[in-house]
Amino acid sequence: MSRKYKFYNPSGLYFISFAVVYWVDVFTRERYLNILARSIEYCRKEKAMEVYAYCFMPNHVHLVFRSGNDNPSGLIRDFKKYTAKKVINAIKENPQESRKKWMLKMFEKAGKES
Repeated sequence: MSRKYKFYNPSGLYFISFAVVYWVDVFTRERYLNILARSIEYCRKEKAMEVYAYCFMPNHVHLVFRSGNDNPSGLIRDFKKYTAKKVINAIKENPQESRKKWMLKMFEKAGKES
């Protein structure tokens, strides 16, 4: 499946869904869920993301949004890249993460496949 979203109307309202690689249930941990929520909040305040609805699931996200800067592709690209880096670093730095090795291995594997 294509990883690139096709936004034909830059000022349009869009529904998108995206999943964690291999559907790893990262967002069952409050620590990582908070990173996701803070990333959305940052994009709302600083990147003109208008959020109309969202649903955070253990391994994927549903989002209804609009880009106030008429650049939905760039907005989602930056959001996903920043959030992924923050979550991966949080996993690495979390001494209590019981699935650390497994999750990092899955993320690394996905990076090699892309």
